[in-house]
Amino acid sequence: MDIKSEVLAILDEVLSLKGRSRSFTLETALLGAIPELDSMAVVALITSMEERFGFIVEDDEIDGAAFATVGTLVDFVQGKLAA
Repeated sequence: MDIKSEVLAILDEVLSLKGRSRSFTLETALLGAIPELDSMAVVALITSMEERFGFIVEDDEIDGAAFATVGTLVDFVQGKLAA
């Protein structure tokens, strides 16, 4: 499974980016840089990641740093899958 591709697909779907995520790199800024990524979208992203990857995210596990860039979000997912 290519986690980066899956994360980008989730971002595109949840944020209705209409394919914009295909140009994102691991360094692409998310939180504060993409207007569609507001607090409600963060909740929707977490829910979608839980469903797609089969893990549970506890409230105390998540903070803004996980959503800083595509790379930090991919790292977060990889960490959850490794646990």
